[in-house]
Amino acid sequence: MPVISISNGQREPLPWANWQATVYHGLPVEMYRFREKPGNYLAFLGRVSPEKRVDRAIEIARLVGMPLKIAAKVDPVDKDYFESVITPLLSNSLVEFVGEIGDAEKDEFLGNAYALLFPIDWPEPFGLVMIEAMACGTPVIAYRGGAVPEVIEQGHTGFAVEGLQDAVDAVRRIWKLSRKRCREVFEKRFTTTRMAHDYVQIFERLISKDEEKIFEAA
Repeated sequence: MPVISISNGQREPLPWANWQATVYHGLPVEMYRFREKPGNYLAFLGRVSPEKRVDRAIEIARLVGMPLKIAAKVDPVDKDYFESVITPLLSNSLVEFVGEIGDAEKDEFLGNAYALLFPIDWPEPFGLVMIEAMACGTPVIAYRGGAVPEVIEQGHTGFAVEGLQDAVDAVRRIWKLSRKRCREVFEKRFTTTRMAHDYVQIFERLISKDEEKIFEAA
């Protein structure tokens, strides 16, 4: 059966699959509003879970001395982890735990951030929050893994980092990046229009191949 990946990194555990192409996720171009001026806080958006490593985000914020806002849900399976590992870290005066937010609130949360922290500890298949931030003009600092190097344009829309000190250094270099460039890259690479176009091209190619096989067998 033909399979389409959402990143090249997604293919690594299953290299034998019948991969036909990679089509990156996309978002409606009007879903997020571009904000030219950066805010004064770092943002974490996602789930509180061991693989998402919000503890790393807290440590990065502590080391650079910047406020961190955490908008994240806690699934029942991660409740013990949250209470035992993360809750004690929330006493830091730099940290604000916002809790889970909806799509309508993401625009302001991400758009008013200085940068998005995405300090994952697993092979992320895509990482939708990265392109949500870019749509707002907000650059991304992410731990290298999975699709991160494919989504981030190093030194342009953010930094893919290797460890804690690398992440801290990246925060200190964010001012060099253009928020306008982040939005431009989003519009070029990560819209629903581009995604739909890619899928149509692949489906047309597969249909054409099937028709050729039928013709040859006739």
